[in-house]
Amino acid sequence: MKRLFGVTFFVATLAAGGTAFAFECKRSEATMEKPGGFPERALTMVVPYGPAGGSGQVAAAMAEAVTELTGVPINRDHKPGGSGTVGMTAYMASPADGYNVLEHIDDASSAHALDSSVPNPAVDLIPLVTSQVTFSQVYIRADETRFTDWPSFVEWVKAQDGKATIANVSKEGSMERVTMKFITDATGMSIQQISFDKGAPRYGALLGGQVDALFEQPGDVRNFLDAGQFKPILTIFDERPEVFADVPTHREMGMDFDPLLRFRGFYVHADAPAENVEWLQWAFQRAYCEDSYQAFNESKFMTVIDSYRDTEGSEQLITRSIDQYRDVYKAMGLDVK
Repeated sequence: MKRLFGVTFFVATLAAGGTAFAFECKRSEATMEKPGGFPERALTMVVPYGPAGGSGQVAAAMAEAVTELTGVPINRDHKPGGSGTVGMTAYMASPADGYNVLEHIDDASSAHALDSSVPNPAVDLIPLVTSQVTFSQVYIRADETRFTDWPSFVEWVKAQDGKATIANVSKEGSMERVTMKFITDATGMSIQQISFDKGAPRYGALLGGQVDALFEQPGDVRNFLDAGQFKPILTIFDERPEVFADVPTHREMGMDFDPLLRFRGFYVHADAPAENVEWLQWAFQRAYCEDSYQAFNESKFMTVIDSYRDTEGSEQLITRSIDQYRDVYKAMGLDVK
């Protein structure tokens, strides 16, 4: 239990090496008879974000793995906008027959926490699998000369009188926006958050010098890290992951708040036929074991902390997150409905 803004709340911080939800792939369970022939045609996966960002990438990787496992094709339908609300609205209006599935992130949980009329992803949807859980970092250009690390970045930002910029998502109350408020409150610095709903323009803004820094998760910018174009200067996690052993954590930099984690998963309508849901749960949970998906997660730093949750574990993660965000929003003075 931790206190923030005078409110006590819980965060499930995960360490490498497994948790109560640790999962071992079981190849012997890699087959399941189709219930009544379902599915007899391709599935549609609604993705509430663009194809280039983290959600687009995980959607493509999971769709490939499910198809490898089952032979069933999956058509991805990207509906970006409103930090996930456009895609969620479209999905909830689609037929609840099991042929339509949804990829979504923790934004769905934080949106419900702020407004209870928004779908609850643990109640109005059935989580098929959570396949990624990760932390966030702050990045600068690798060839940046105005600042080179977190202390010099904070010093530089404070000298800019509010004119410094950082690329981030647009939705107020999102994990990224809340974390940046924690950071600015803790450091006393003022920085403009430049909003981008899509990943590609967000990354391009830093690469092209339109912004001074970027808030993102490491897997989403892996290509830029490998190419030596981006450099992490702050890890928002309780300990230094081995792969970023030279990057300080927010706690080491004097910020006493619990890290909010990014998680991505796949869902189906809560009122879809039970036998179809059972097949989808098997298909998506077993697809996590496919070599292609395991290699994808490895390439995106998604094995640094335990990334797997089955339906029950996902529901617990989502419910805790909703409670956590709701407490934080109330403490921040937001209009929680």
